[in-house]
Amino acid sequence: MSDKLEILFLSNKQVNTLAADNMSEVMHDVERVLSLLDEGNAISPNKAVLSWGTTIEDENKFGRINAMPGYIGGEYDMAGIKWIGSNPQNYKLGLPRATVLVVLNNPITKIPVAVSDGTTVSAKRTGAVGGIAAKYLSVSNATNLTIFGAGAQGRTQLEAILLARPTIKNVYINDAFFEKAQEFAEEMGKKYGITVTPIKEPEQYCSKSEIIVTVTTATEPIVEASWIKPGTLMVNMADYEFTYDCVKMANKIVVDNWENIKHRKISTVALMYHEGLIKDEDITAHIGEIINGKKPGRENDEEIIYFNAVGMGIEDIAVVTRAYKKAMAQGIGTKVTYWE
Repeated sequence: MSDKLEILFLSNKQVNTLAADNMSEVMHDVERVLSLLDEGNAISPNKAVLSWGTTIEDENKFGRINAMPGYIGGEYDMAGIKWIGSNPQNYKLGLPRATVLVVLNNPITKIPVAVSDGTTVSAKRTGAVGGIAAKYLSVSNATNLTIFGAGAQGRTQLEAILLARPTIKNVYINDAFFEKAQEFAEEMGKKYGITVTPIKEPEQYCSKSEIIVTVTTATEPIVEASWIKPGTLMVNMADYEFTYDCVKMANKIVVDNWENIKHRKISTVALMYHEGLIKDEDITAHIGEIINGKKPGRENDEEIIYFNAVGMGIEDIAVVTRAYKKAMAQGIGTKVTYWE
């Protein structure tokens, strides 16, 4: 036995340079995770949520900390945990809403081998899930995209969806704070060379969008069924953002991890399940089944598809594992003796 054990520490700049800054590679990681999970080569327990208060409204006011453990096999073969603190009020202090720490554990010995920042990793992998949904579930010639939420998640959703659907020409951005939507539009329009329009009244823009993404802290629906046209992909990435009628009109309901979604109880489809309005058999597919060719994704340009993702720690673990392996090979990071 070694006379000492070391942990490799990776800062935000290090893990981002090694892995998180490349959205194309992050999308590859997340797609592999979803595929491996469907194959039974991953473990994704339910989130443990440390909440302040008793309601979703309380959570959005006071924040939460989530513990998200897991194991991912395949070329990653790594266990670990994501520890994410989130407070929507942090903007008042000039702080990011969410901050993340990821710990990697050797899957055989169970000994921790790395500790890394995962804040950008988390934002990018969440965006990657939206991009993968667009890849498999949106019409191939999508040109209009509406995003609700002009924060970090809105930016990474746009980044990933543009990779999946480079046909997008017009982006409409809505936010509870219109000035944030204006800032988003100016920044993202210049970055990607597309037309990004800040909007206050979303109905007319949703009604001509092939993809609608919600990444907000809404506790009441912000998207109405009457706004949804044939061929639309609805991407519900956060809480109760689409009306029940939006889900009811969908030809297909696709999810990332149905058991975890039901356990979390915050998204539209999860709330419907717990009210007896949706049954297990109403879920068309897990996205991993579609990736692996077990079930079809979009089959025609008229289908209305609803997608919901709860997010899983194994996605973060995969990205950080890629960074960890590069860091070890390149001598990057700080090794810390924690047992001797």
